[in-house]
Amino acid sequence: MIGVDILKQIVSPWHESLKNPEEAQQQVLENLLEGYAKTDYGKSHSAQEIKDGSTFRANFPTIDYAGLRPYLEEVKAGNYSAIMSEQPVCWVMTRGSTGTAKLLPVTKTHIEQIFMCGARAFTNFALRKNSMDVLAGKILNLNFPSTVTAEQVDGQKISYGYSSGTYAKLNPMLNQVSLLPRQEEIDSLGPGITKSDWERRFELVYQRALNQPVVATMGVTPVILSFGRYVKRKHGKHPKELWSFKVLVCTSVRKIQFKYGPVLRKFFGEVPIVEMYSATEGAFMQQLDDLPYVSPNYDTYYFEVETGRGTKMLHELERGEWGRLIISSCLFPRYDIGDMIEAMGKNYFRVFGRAKPLTILEHRLYRLFFGWLL
Repeated sequence: MIGVDILKQIVSPWHESLKNPEEAQQQVLENLLEGYAKTDYGKSHSAQEIKDGSTFRANFPTIDYAGLRPYLEEVKAGNYSAIMSEQPVCWVMTRGSTGTAKLLPVTKTHIEQIFMCGARAFTNFALRKNSMDVLAGKILNLNFPSTVTAEQVDGQKISYGYSSGTYAKLNPMLNQVSLLPRQEEIDSLGPGITKSDWERRFELVYQRALNQPVVATMGVTPVILSFGRYVKRKHGKHPKELWSFKVLVCTSVRKIQFKYGPVLRKFFGEVPIVEMYSATEGAFMQQLDDLPYVSPNYDTYYFEVETGRGTKMLHELERGEWGRLIISSCLFPRYDIGDMIEAMGKNYFRVFGRAKPLTILEHRLYRLFFGWLL
């Protein structure tokens, strides 16, 4: 069982950054610039001379995955300093649910941040509800496989798998709180993600978890829902009839509380749903309290938003302002992650969709007719 003092160490920097996001973001920027100044990309944009956010914004253009690809090819070839301040420890791939799957190198620092920030959804919930038993039971492992394929680059073999499975396999905290089954067992079933592949994984999870003290699940929201439907269809019972869930920690899609919440509770019971905004590139935000929004990890990542009136810091947005999210991390500066975000006031936000014309049109229409409700 993880001690209360350790849990507080995980969430305290986040809580403090929410009290003074401007100061936290300036400190993060200074730390990031030290790393960027070590890279060829950073040097070409005068990272070593930058002291503040406005100069950073002026010197560094936003960059998306397509823009990153030439630099990532250099990283593959052995020149990691083309755009990274640390040598990659492994490569991970995205699910490709919103387009072509992305392949990204990740560093020791990035993985440590994923572990720390990713743990905040659970630990904050446990402390807030004074419910340490949520960390004493088993957590269903519904992650993607961490081993998928490999490729030869300059005589070296680069192996990689899906980011969720890779992070679960490497995360020591998840090991302490008994992920069930272990990621190695998930990987042993193969790399496929077809319906039959998932049914074999779901059956493994079901068999391993049966008669075990399962208290939670954590992962990609549609996969959690698919597991619930599989158990009901295959074994005739809802998961809530088999296990006593304390919390569902749900990630990777938009509108979790409103679109998925009612259906999830049908299968898993009247259980709290804690939302996380995470991606292969980072664990960026998580739910702070019972309000159905997420709050940023201002102490770890640097957040900007391209709005209709120019680019602002995320914490500067007024309630109702919205735009395209730009994130700087230990991996990449001013990365256009392709998501739209709206401020709900007092450092609460909602990520409402991908940055696509239809999403933006729908949001404009929604605000036109229902903006008075916000």
